[in-house]
Amino acid sequence: MAPPSPFLSLLLTTLLALAGAAASAGSGRWDVLDAATGVSAMHMQLLRDDCVVFFDRTDFGESGLPLPDGKCRDDPNERAIQHDCTAHAAVYDVAAGSVRPLMLLTDTWCSSGTVTPDGVLLQTGGFNDGERAVRTLRCCEGCDWEENATALAVRRWYATNHVLPDGGAVIVGGRRQFSYEFYPTPDTGARTFDLPFLRQTRDAVENNLYPFVHLNVDGNLFVFANNRAILLDYRRNAVVRSFPPMPGGDPRNYPSSGSSVLLPLKPSGTEAEVLVCGGAPAGSYSQAQQGKFLRTLDTCGRIRITDEKPAWEMEKMPVPRVMGDMLLLPTGDVLILNGASAGTAGWEMASDPALAPVTYRPGGDPGSRFQLQAAAATPRLYHSSAVLLRDGRVLIGGSNPHIYYNLTGVQYPTETSLEAFSPDYLSAESSSSRPAIVETTTAPPREVSHGGRLSLRFTVGALSEAGVAVTMVMPSFTTHAFAMNQRLLVLQLAGNTTAGHAPGPTPGPAGAAAPAAVYEVEAVAPRSPSLAPPGYYLVFVVNGKVPSEGVWVRLSLPRP
Repeated sequence: MAPPSPFLSLLLTTLLALAGAAASAGSGRWDVLDAATGVSAMHMQLLRDDCVVFFDRTDFGESGLPLPDGKCRDDPNERAIQHDCTAHAAVYDVAAGSVRPLMLLTDTWCSSGTVTPDGVLLQTGGFNDGERAVRTLRCCEGCDWEENATALAVRRWYATNHVLPDGGAVIVGGRRQFSYEFYPTPDTGARTFDLPFLRQTRDAVENNLYPFVHLNVDGNLFVFANNRAILLDYRRNAVVRSFPPMPGGDPRNYPSSGSSVLLPLKPSGTEAEVLVCGGAPAGSYSQAQQGKFLRTLDTCGRIRITDEKPAWEMEKMPVPRVMGDMLLLPTGDVLILNGASAGTAGWEMASDPALAPVTYRPGGDPGSRFQLQAAAATPRLYHSSAVLLRDGRVLIGGSNPHIYYNLTGVQYPTETSLEAFSPDYLSAESSSSRPAIVETTTAPPREVSHGGRLSLRFTVGALSEAGVAVTMVMPSFTTHAFAMNQRLLVLQLAGNTTAGHAPGPTPGPAGAAAPAAVYEVEAVAPRSPSLAPPGYYLVFVVNGKVPSEGVWVRLSLPRP
């Protein structure tokens, strides 16, 4: 298969854009937020107080964002530049729209992360001097990275992190690492735990890096690598279940980078489903090395991992996609965006950007769950990322298919811009249905315990006949087509939504605006840390399919 001509690539891109634009009357909107932050967002995390941390790697060469106060990084072992006075990490203040540079000392290339229960970004591994590093960052004015270059037991490059029910983190796999470890490190016993499954799923091009890891409702870990999956009891280092291989036999993990989400968890907390979408067919990597970009996968597999006899249900996406990011929206829908329709992950190994996002409705009928959205104008290929914001938009950044920063003279330049995608529910047509939370029963920082109750007062123009729901989202650490740690819980409601009136002046003459109607809903927090590990979540009131802006709520650690 010959590489596609520039004309064919342009034609496909145009057709995808037209298809996305014609998807529906309310197919979303794209906005450029910052045309040049100077740093390409290979990794991205939303933290409390609405700051987004994004960063790439220290061996790209100079970025376009200077370090403050004349700071420079001197590293004689650095491959690209030994004296570097530019930043490779930054904080984006969503409200102010401003970017502040951060100082990285160790290389974060292809690293991983979680957020601690007190809202601190815990960032692990990387390349070269960063392969065993642990870095922490608080969201506060003037705060910068704190780094320990030897905190991990072994090198973790292309590993996956997941927050645990006790608030700690597990770090799984990595290149040529067939084990997992914990942070903080346990006081006694072994520091690493062998996981033969990762050795068994490795192939000639290591299509099992950045394994998909999800915390199941029973407290065990669902681990997917290549095209197989297990349920791991990490406390006993025992595989308690092996799942059927995903049909088709094609690899789904890096560099055949598909993506995966744990679908929204219902109030019962007894069922869990995993969705895996996209990727690159077997042989794509070796073909791409020869300049032949195979069509990527358009299939998704869905499996209820709590069933007695779980089986994959296969579905087809409207657009084939590799390196696509999958994010849970406040409504419980899944947004799939970024990536390419030909090739695989790696330097210069993909073409035909998949510009049109797709939404997936888990509760829809099979065959009608996907909906194409408005297409972006900016290709987001290798090393792009995306996160959900508190206001319901999705922030997108990154894309660097090159070994260094290449801003001109190439088909797909290094992207240092940030964009926001606004789903249908943020359209003007939905404004009267959009709730606005005006009060909760606890003052900021809002806190609730497992099984505790949270009352939310909100205003809205009209209640939906479909009713009101409350959802709770753990923000993700997104990199390399996988949003680590994200989960969405539909909360149990305690009683019906009640109505009242906002305090205010007595209504005036006929025709004057009446006081706004105020409603109150009481929700029950998840009862178990296996359902929802402790930490900061975004809580939304959802009126039919239209969510409010979220409020930050801290789910506290269980009391002894």
